[in-house]
Amino acid sequence: MLEDLSAHVLDIAENSVMANGTEVRIEILEERSADRLTFSVEDNGKGMTEDFIAKVTDPFTTTRTTRRVGMGLPFLKQSAELCGGGLDINSKPGKGTKTTATFRMSSIDKPPLGDIPATLMTLIMGSPEIHWTYRHKTDSGEFVLDTEEIIEALDGDREMLRSAEVGLWLREHIKENLDEIK
Repeated sequence: MLEDLSAHVLDIAENSVMANGTEVRIEILEERSADRLTFSVEDNGKGMTEDFIAKVTDPFTTTRTTRRVGMGLPFLKQSAELCGGGLDINSKPGKGTKTTATFRMSSIDKPPLGDIPATLMTLIMGSPEIHWTYRHKTDSGEFVLDTEEIIEALDGDREMLRSAEVGLWLREHIKENLDEIK
C-alpha cells in the first residue's frame, strides 16, 4: 500500500511519462471549507480505451512488462473510497488521460499528503523533456509551478533540470511556496 498521497501522485505521473505524455499537469486542491482534498494528474499521452479503463483498477491489469500486477490505482481507489471520496479516470486513445482522486479531509483514514516537493523534484529531474505544470490551491492561496518558466530562466537549457543544484532549488522553492498557502 502506498503510504501517502505524494506516492500516488508519483505513481500516476510516472504512468503519464510511460504513456508518452509530453505535457503533464498535476493539481492539488485542499478545500477545508468543503472538507475535500482533490488531486489530479492529466497528460496528453496515448490514452486508454473504455474497456481498459473499466479494468484498470483490477490489480492484475497492467501495461507494464516488468511485472504482472499494478497496485497503484487499485490502492488509490480503495483509499479514496475509504475516506468518503472516489477515483475518476477519463481517457481517450490518442488524446491522454486525467486521473482524479477525492478524499474527505476530516476522515481519520485519509493518508497524509506526504513530501510533494521531493515528489515534484524527482519527476522534473527524471523527465526534463516533459512540460510539467503543478498547481496547488488551498483556502489560503494558490501556488503554480511551470517548468517552461524555469527553463526560460535557465536560458533554455532544459538539461539543467537534471542538475543537483537546480533540483535542490526546486524542492526548496516548492516547499517555501506551499508553506505560504497552508
